[in-house]
Order: sequence, then structure tokens, then C-alpha cells
Amino acid sequence: MDTTEPIRKKPVAWFAPGQLAGTALRVLLAQRFGAYLDKRELQAMFEQPTFRHDSEELWLDYVADVGDGFDSTYSIAYLLAQPSLRLTPPPATGPGAGGEPGAAPGPGAETDLPRGNVLVMGGDQVYPVGSAIGYRERCEGPYSTAFPDSDDDGADLRAPALYALPGNHDWYDGLTAFLRLFGKGRHFGGWRSPQSRSYFALKLPHGWWLYAIDEQFDAYLDEPQMDYFRAAAKELKPGDKVIIASPAPSWVYTEEKPSEYDTIKYFIKKIIGDRDVRVKLHLSGDAHHYARYGDGFITCGGGGAYLAGTHGLPKGIAVPVVGGAAVHPLQTTYPSKEDSKRYGWGVFWRMPLRNPTFALLIGLLHTLVLLAFVSSKPRILTLPVIGMVAVAFAATVGFSTLEARVIRKRHWSAGFLHGCGHLALAIAGMIVWNRLPFVHLDPPWGSASTLLYLPVASVLGVQIVAAYLLIADRFGVNRNELFAGQGIIDSKSFLRMKFAKDGSLTIYPIGLERSGRAWQPNTGDGPSLLAPVDPLVPHLIESPIVVS
Repeated sequence: MDTTEPIRKKPVAWFAPGQLAGTALRVLLAQRFGAYLDKRELQAMFEQPTFRHDSEELWLDYVADVGDGFDSTYSIAYLLAQPSLRLTPPPATGPGAGGEPGAAPGPGAETDLPRGNVLVMGGDQVYPVGSAIGYRERCEGPYSTAFPDSDDDGADLRAPALYALPGNHDWYDGLTAFLRLFGKGRHFGGWRSPQSRSYFALKLPHGWWLYAIDEQFDAYLDEPQMDYFRAAAKELKPGDKVIIASPAPSWVYTEEKPSEYDTIKYFIKKIIGDRDVRVKLHLSGDAHHYARYGDGFITCGGGGAYLAGTHGLPKGIAVPVVGGAAVHPLQTTYPSKEDSKRYGWGVFWRMPLRNPTFALLIGLLHTLVLLAFVSSKPRILTLPVIGMVAVAFAATVGFSTLEARVIRKRHWSAGFLHGCGHLALAIAGMIVWNRLPFVHLDPPWGSASTLLYLPVASVLGVQIVAAYLLIADRFGVNRNELFAGQGIIDSKSFLRMKFAKDGSLTIYPIGLERSGRAWQPNTGDGPSLLAPVDPLVPHLIESPIVVS
């Protein structure tokens, strides 16, 4: 058993200048050159069967978006590793409520659930990008500490299985590190990973199946992958029920871009076809919250990455099907939309605390603008001034389109108005500066004294960014960035599913209101090497969902 102390990584500072530039570059490269990184067709050389877990009864855990900061990632890994979990009932209203105000309260009794026989990781097992050291420190390390490998000779026979589906962050290196970690049939702490490809089919009890498809940046499905699922589908029988796990909740994105669901629609048409088989459930992560549409579309990306808001989710989705579109209303979110809005207001203090170098960068840019103004007297519109203002507007407009699936006029308008806010601060700063005694100092002291403006500009400039994000969010712009900059490690979630002897599936959505912050050696029961100083309190997000 490995007792090495894990590296306790901090959450990714998404607004750190290097990280922000890297994110923009990776998104651009993925959109333009993603096909050149595609290694899926090469995976055909690795034999992979349909994996069988068709016992009389089965418990399966689903978690996604896991490998970020240690505290949130380990909190969920710790809960997944325990032999059983005692869950408090779902709250009806108030802070942390899964449903909307007025929702019916859940059952009053606590619920005990055993650990899953199978663990499915639904995408983005590491942040910010896939790499050997990133997986080791941000994913494998926390999970191996929560559920260490056993030295028992019979451990392999009793160990739960682990299957992983890559998300976009796993794909940024072309799946090289992902396949080395999950595609070699190796141990992953106390779990065993039997897969050899980036997609898989699981035969589950009583006619249930799970098909996990690898879309690679929302691209096409490669032919070897389709051949694999065609072979698996030969075992489908009339009345069987299929769960489709995908890297992103494309059904939510159809509101802005109807073609987002085309890949899954194509998969269903080609693999399931006109068989008497029903797709009963769609699962995905990618969006870092819990949301359920109808009874068959669940997003659960609360495995450890920064919390994403739910208040901007559409009230219903129209999923394209043959002959039209089926409408599914939004049933439950976690956090609730009200709590999500309250989290949004935290951008004014969380963003500068999580990303101090970003605040420094904003202050430095404003200081350079002031220096350009001061150096241009008595004229204002000089080449340095025009150049700095142009750079500022280019940055704000580019920022407004970051990760936008469809760029619309509101993105350009928001970026322009954001730039106007910074320009107003720069002009106000120049006016105030000209009233101070520093302006009369001889060179180079007059110019050097502008450095005194740096801390003031850093504080005010980052608050302009925060105000912009809060306002832009109301218009559907930079919604992800509003929460990415805050790095909220609470309100995490995962699913525990029971495939019962009667053929039904019961889904238990599990929430964790507050992640652990302090850890100590585990001297009690359970397999984990570290235990929380303050007990973790998992709860049902909503009443169990029964699918039959």
C-alpha cells in the first residue's frame, strides 16, 4: 500500500495571465487543428471487449470534472471510496436546495448507500490540460489517497472497476497522457481500469447498457469506434435500455446551436437504429453543476472543478429527434438558481483573491495607459495612446467571445462596453493624476512616479472586470468566466445508481454543500489515508429518480 503524502494542489487560477492566454490559445488550436491531434483511429489496434457487469444487482457511481484543486477533488474521492455513505434528505428550499422554491421536501429519513461496484468518470479528469504530472498530482494522487491499492492477494477480484471517458481538457494533448493512465488495464488506487480505448460499452443487469462515446471536441465519431459499438449492439435484445454517456451536455447547448446534438443523434440512428431498444438516460459532465431535464437528461459535473452557475440554464430543452423535437423541462438544479445568483456576486472578492496576478496585470496595463497620457502632453491623441487604447479594446472584445459557441452581436457589444469602462477609468485616472504634485517632477522621476498608480489601478481595474462579468452574465455573455474566475470549491456532486433485481434503475444525486479544507491522518474506519478534520456531510440533491 502506497502511503506517500499526496501533493495538495491549489485550484487552477483560470484568470492568471499565463493561464488565460493558454486557455484562449488551446481553444483556438482545438477549433482549428483538433483533427490533427485525433488518435482514436490508432486505438483500433488495442483489443477491447464489451465489459460485463450483469450481476443480479449492481451499484454504479458516476463522477465528472474531477482533477482540480486537492480539497474539492479529494472531498469527492473520499466520499466515493467509503464502503457506504449516509445521506441526509434533500432540502426543500433555502441555501443549497436542489429544487426551486416551493419544491416538495424529500424523505425525512437518512439514506445509507453502499460504494459502487463500478466507477465511471465522465470527462475532464484533469485541469488545466492532460499531462502525466497533471494526472498524477490532481487526479490519481487524491484518488489513490482516498482509496489506496491493497496488498491483499485477492484484492483484484474484489476491487471495483473504473472506466474513464475523456473530456476536452483530457484531449488537449491528443489523449497521450489519458491513454497511458486509463488505457493500460492498470491499477488506479483501489480501483481497476480494464479499458484500453477512450470509449467503452458496459453490459449491466437486466437488459441495461451503458455506452460511453468519445466525441473529441464535438467532432465526428471515428469508424473504429462505430465498429466497436456496432459489435456491442449485436447483443441488444428487444426491450433493452441504454444509457449514453457523452463528454458534454450537448442537449443543453442546442438552444444556441441546434446542431450540437447531431453527433449523439447520429450515434443513436446508426448503432441502435430501429431496434426495439430505448435510450432511457443521457449522462454528461463538462458543466460543473447538477441539472436534470425531464427524466432522461442529467448533467453532473461536480467532481471537483470550479462550480458553474445554474441560473442561466434554459427552462426547457428541445432535443432533436426524428420528425421534430422533444421538449424536456428543467426539473432540478444544484446549486439552486437563487444560490447560483448569490455565488455570482462573490466575483468582487473571490476573483482578485484567487487570481492576484490578473489584478496586477490589469493594474500594469492601466499604468502604461497613464504613462502614455502623461508622456503625450500637451497632446492627447498620440500614437502611444491610440496604441494602448486599441490593445485594451481588442483584449476586452476578444475576452467577450472566449469559449462562445456562437458569436453574436451581444458579445461584440459587451466587449466594447467593457473596454469603455476601462477607458473611463483611464481618463479619470489621468484627470486625478494631473492634480497631484508628481506631475511637476522632472524626468525621469515624473514618469517613474506613475508606478505609485499601479496598486490603485489594480484594485479598481479588477473591480471593473468583476462588474462587467456580473452584468454580462445577465445577457448570456461570459457566463463560464464569471464562475471560473472565482474558483468556488463548494456545492459538489456525483451520482450513485442502483440497478435492482426487478430491472429498475434508481438514481441518487448526491450533493456536498461544503468541501473539506483541513485533513488529518485517518485513525478510524474506512480505507482512506486522510480524513477530514470537520466531517463531510453529503446529502441527496433531490428525491431518488426511478427509471424503469
